[in-house]
Amino acid sequence: MSDQLLTIEATRLDAGHVRLRLVGELDYDSAPELIAAAADLRGDQQVLIDLTGVTLCDSSGLSALLVVHRAAGTIRLTGVGRHLQRLLDRTGLTELLAVEHAADDLRAIG
Repeated sequence: MSDQLLTIEATRLDAGHVRLRLVGELDYDSAPELIAAAADLRGDQQVLIDLTGVTLCDSSGLSALLVVHRAAGTIRLTGVGRHLQRLLDRTGLTELLAVEHAADDLRAIG
């Protein structure tokens, strides 16, 4: 079993757009990994963060998403599960961070 709690795959979609696909736990121990991955991107990029594979997100993970939002300028979140959606709603971050839901996501969130 790997000691790595979070894997991040960066894919350039086209000029100025990149997708970060996260798999694992986004928490106190792994949040700096997301911040470091985002720091490698140029500031003029639009960042799509795919959270489909995230199994846990705590307040440090939310903070990391805010840091990336501030650094990148434009981020969109996809693959947001029920637990994370509740955290975003309760903290008011849904209003700040663009969250995109596919039809399947909306059914899962309820």
